[in-house]
Amino acid sequence: MTDFNHQQTAHCESGAVAALLRHNGLDLSEPMIFGLSSALTYAYIPLVKMGGMPLLAYRMPPGRIIRGLSKRLSIRFHFERFRGPKDGTVALDKYLEKGFPVGLQASVYWLPYFPENMRFHFNAHNLVVYGKDADDYLISDPTFEQPVRADVASLQQARFAKGMLAPKGLTYYPETIIQTPDLTAAIPEAIRSTVNMMLRTPLPFIGVRGIRHVARHIEKLSPANEHYNKLLIGHMVRMQEEIGTGGAGFRFLFASFLQESAHLLSHEGLAQAADQFTDAGDEWRRFALYAAKMLKGRSALDYGKLATQLRNVADIEQQGYRQLLELKLR
Repeated sequence: MTDFNHQQTAHCESGAVAALLRHNGLDLSEPMIFGLSSALTYAYIPLVKMGGMPLLAYRMPPGRIIRGLSKRLSIRFHFERFRGPKDGTVALDKYLEKGFPVGLQASVYWLPYFPENMRFHFNAHNLVVYGKDADDYLISDPTFEQPVRADVASLQQARFAKGMLAPKGLTYYPETIIQTPDLTAAIPEAIRSTVNMMLRTPLPFIGVRGIRHVARHIEKLSPANEHYNKLLIGHMVRMQEEIGTGGAGFRFLFASFLQESAHLLSHEGLAQAADQFTDAGDEWRRFALYAAKMLKGRSALDYGKLATQLRNVADIEQQGYRQLLELKLR
């Protein structure tokens, strides 16, 4: 059985990548992986539906963390998808027989170790399989405190679930790793990419402009459509707080990345910008709190208050990105 060092992390993809790299000799923190991949964003895409509601994203699409980190640090990952469950299971077992842990993409809904009240149809969950014991796969799921198990049938079903972001048995692992990457060059490049995404994207529903766009949309909701409006606001809270680490959690991760970068680059300005994104995370949480109280009937449904809170978030984030623009990074 492979000796694998499991660590609980904030987010599944960054956590799975960190675990695979650590196993292969490159120990990077989860915030550093998240920041270097330029995964932070905001997007409101009404034409793409998730559960009948507009897609809201607080990070780049699944797979971006792996691809972004690969680009910045010249790490090459091997990716495989399969025509059917049988081929995917055979390939997984072969890797494990060689003592070779691999990352997988799977549906949360079919993973048996998730409590029933936490299962929903989200197909882009990442985990690491590092061994097999009889009919059980040994799993390092970054969102759990301890290693977990899944039987063959359940994991197979989770790997080949249908629908949006269908994993198609995706299996991945690092092939080529530079053990001493030049972080002093990669960090400024990653920060510039994130700032450009959040401040300079011309599309009105992306970045800081996207946050303000959603604020205007909420402000214009008709009280006559209260049932739909509550579904929409509930969807926003769920996307923010329950899927991955959501809006607030990703801001806290980015803040930690900036703090670590401040130490590595001996740049106090990065530490000051980190405080700004910690504040942004707090304000995202405050938006979720306001919305939850309204949906539970503990306070009046006030679209204006929610819109104002989103504008507060946008202002704080914009100030943080502008601070980063003003820093003289290499």
